Amino acid sequence: MRGCFAVLSAVVLSVSMQGCGGATGGNGDPGARALPAGESCQSIRGELNRLDSRGVPAQVERASSGGKLSSSQRADVDKYNDLLNQYLGARCHV
Repeated sequence: MRGCFAVLSAVVLSVSMQGCGGATGGNGDPGARALPAGESCQSIRGELNRLDSRGVPAQVERASSGGKLSSSQRADVDKYNDLLNQYLGARCHV
């Protein structure tokens, strides 16, 4: 009886400690995020390519180094960053 209690205690402790790492398995990776409705990896990649061809990555660099941007450039930078976060968050690049 004492042995059964020890085994049961060990199992309960083990299961409860797994919850400390969260649902990520303890490695800090939350997993892929869902894309917004109507979006796909291909559609986001296409929009990123369109913004790339307009020179938006250079504007992103300018903004991150403290450079001035017009309101339309700022909107493009914000759109680019949002799309990139969606693309990477959904693990489209993998």
